[in-house]
Amino acid sequence: MLQSSSAAPDGDLSNAVARYHILSETAVRESGAPWTFLQPNCFMSNALQWVSHLRAGDVVHAPFADVRVATIDPYDVAAVAAEALTSEGHEGRSYRLSGPESLLPADRVAVLAKVLGRDLRFEGQSDADASAKMSATMPGECVDAFFSFFADGKLDESKVLPTVQEVNGRQPRTFEQWAVAHAGAFR
Repeated sequence: MLQSSSAAPDGDLSNAVARYHILSETAVRESGAPWTFLQPNCFMSNALQWVSHLRAGDVVHAPFADVRVATIDPYDVAAVAAEALTSEGHEGRSYRLSGPESLLPADRVAVLAKVLGRDLRFEGQSDADASAKMSATMPGECVDAFFSFFADGKLDESKVLPTVQEVNGRQPRTFEQWAVAHAGAFR
């Protein structure tokens, strides 16, 4: 079992993030061991990056304001992994995983506002501000990779996929369900 990325299926070795996952999948395939790949979209838990914003005020600043993503709860990734590890028929399969709804960052902030009972606002960062902030915490080739994915539109994580339902027999959790479960982290 390898948790890979939604970027792996496109096979773009020029993108640093995609390349890492593509080469990891290749190594696992070539090892001769049985394998199953999980290729999830961005995690709902990435919203935890906003904790410091919400502790300082009521405005969340984030990049890629116009990009819809069907984020996935890590719980659902784990549930698919558990099913694949404990039942037959998953060997040699790659599972693209998404959550049940395609949301903009502002939509996710609105959900948090409802769950937290706060009047929150979303403000998209300019590409220059986003690049500077990201560059402070990750290598430049990774910053370029995320801009390629989301600013240039080379990775579409907006599609809601049926995979969690097909593998587990239940719908993936919504962002609101995730937010309710993790509301304490934002207070």
